[in-house]
Amino acid sequence: MTKRSTALRRLALTFALLTLAAPAAAQDEAGRSAANIKAHVTFLASDLLLGREPGEPGYDIAANYVASQFAQLGLTPAGGDGSYFQKVPLYAFRNADQGQFSLKARDGSVTPLVFGEDVLPGRPLGAPEVQVSAPMVFVGFGVVAPEAGRDDYKGLNVKGKIVVALAGAPATFQTERRAYYAGGRVKRAEAAKRGAVGFVSVYLPGDERRQPFARAARGWQTWSMSWTAADGTPFNPIQGAPGLATLSVAGAAKLFAGAKLSYDEVAASAEGPKADPPRFALPGTLQAAVKMESRTVMSANVAGLIPGSDPKLKNELIVMTAHLDHVGVETTGEGDRINNGALDNAGGIATTLEVARAFMAAKPPRRSVLVLAVTAEEKGLIGSEYFARNPSVPGARMVGNVNLDMPVLTYDFTDVVAFGSERSTMGAAVQRAATRLGIALSPDPMPEEGLFTRSDHFRFVEAGVPSMFLMTGFQNGGEAKFRGFLAGCYHRPCDDLSQPIDWAAGARFARINYEIARELADDDVTPAWNPGDFFGVKFGPAAPAATKR
Repeated sequence: MTKRSTALRRLALTFALLTLAAPAAAQDEAGRSAANIKAHVTFLASDLLLGREPGEPGYDIAANYVASQFAQLGLTPAGGDGSYFQKVPLYAFRNADQGQFSLKARDGSVTPLVFGEDVLPGRPLGAPEVQVSAPMVFVGFGVVAPEAGRDDYKGLNVKGKIVVALAGAPATFQTERRAYYAGGRVKRAEAAKRGAVGFVSVYLPGDERRQPFARAARGWQTWSMSWTAADGTPFNPIQGAPGLATLSVAGAAKLFAGAKLSYDEVAASAEGPKADPPRFALPGTLQAAVKMESRTVMSANVAGLIPGSDPKLKNELIVMTAHLDHVGVETTGEGDRINNGALDNAGGIATTLEVARAFMAAKPPRRSVLVLAVTAEEKGLIGSEYFARNPSVPGARMVGNVNLDMPVLTYDFTDVVAFGSERSTMGAAVQRAATRLGIALSPDPMPEEGLFTRSDHFRFVEAGVPSMFLMTGFQNGGEAKFRGFLAGCYHRPCDDLSQPIDWAAGARFARINYEIARELADDDVTPAWNPGDFFGVKFGPAAPAATKR
């Protein structure tokens, strides 16, 4: 046998061994990743942390845990003052009582609205007490969308009056624009712009089917939050038209009594194919009194940096976000009252830590990657908003955000929904990553939930940063699992470790997010909004400053 043939045989043998070893190595890595995710979730969703309420010791323990993981992985502290912690000063506020609400008819008769059955009090920010007695105007969904040729205020005068608007937005709108126009901030801004003295949101029958009003009433004493500026004042993006109340279907029926159309007729039109109910003045006046209590607390975002290696690109920042907080302990009820938040969002934090580990095990990315665990997402996306407006990494330019929130890891998912990806050049990276891993991309299967504006990536969108987040999809039995979680355990004590969590699915979810982030960090082209995109036009570099609330 010649030396050449011997060398060829050795080369062939080596190649064969490598071919056999590669799947085994990949399988071992997937198993290690699954075990890591299980370990992280087991700690973060333990009773010790009491539901990770911002401003409470349980959250602080969780923040220290994440910081210790960042240190172990070798991430550079990026919170400020050489630490992993970005301090976030919070203004917490909640209802001091159940409020007082009544309807006064033209003949002087008064109909009370019953707390928990008809009405829940709003949470006006900043004022200890709000009292309003004024006529009401029904504005349909309260949507003003020039690009869609829609103005729900057309022909109506709401100055000095209380605006009454249906929850949500027209089903005829594209899913992510629908989510935007359904937002409370957006609706109240339109009411305030027109001189309204208060804002009332009204459930539709479909809303009550998804989330019964009685269930919403359970959390009426939980704390809402804003962040505070350097002078101690709470950030309040909407001045005027305070949110006075939310009404159930039963309460809405009382509100529309004696009107030109009944509530049932209005609701049928709103939920019909045109989603365009008539708008008109309502009879009588609403008398509303809301009292608030407040306190200031301190919390923290946890930030670790993976420095970029390219001299030209390292000051561009890909931000990986996941919220660390959850909703704490139930204020009423018997038995287990701890909202452990295993899937929401211990699962998101655990998979984010795995993404960070994958980055640190590979060659350095060209762009810098910031791994950010944020506080107070459940209070209104507050930690991410604070960071987006007060970044702790000086000199860096945020160019893309990948958000990991509430992956439902109770089944072997085979598809994902990539919210926001098609609005920017990030879509190509998502497609390539999904194709490599054999995971399908699916459209939003629940546009009525408005998910695009309900997680931390949206605060980066408002800052003009192209952003996206993945949701595990509905294929392979996913619909029953996802809808079952929302109906049964979302924001409830049963979101704990008793669920049948598929840790291997967690490892796969971490992997696809890593592949996406890696593409964005290494691409020659900086992520950018697609030309003419709705959110790019509204919030991108050329958008008017007034839109960036």
